[in-house]
Amino acid sequence: MSPSQADRDTLERLEEDLWQAETRFDLSLMEKIFAPDFVEFGRSGRVYDRQTILAVPRGPLVARLPLQNFRVRLLAPDVAQVTYDSAVTYDGAVLHGRRSSIWTRNAGGWVLRFHQGTPYDGDAD
Repeated sequence: MSPSQADRDTLERLEEDLWQAETRFDLSLMEKIFAPDFVEFGRSGRVYDRQTILAVPRGPLVARLPLQNFRVRLLAPDVAQVTYDSAVTYDGAVLHGRRSSIWTRNAGGWVLRFHQGTPYDGDAD
């Protein structure tokens, strides 16, 4: 099942909002994006819940945009899986991750239910 171009564009914008400081640290926006039962398996291997994610203090956020290898597939009419590769700079080092998110659509729009990041060697592509 293929997403509409509008859904693809919306989901790409929402994912990119998570990687830009001006939107990522906008608490009212993030409260709308993260579902009440959100869970993340981080690139580090740690598990994060919605409360932990929303409490992350503002800090520098340097990610390569647009997101590389961005893809969307519909798992059901109102359920989408988004995948992409990230390149984020932490303390001068670029860390790469394979990313996967599950989004569901409700009356208010798309909400993020699940996210996973898996590290990989960016030079191996």
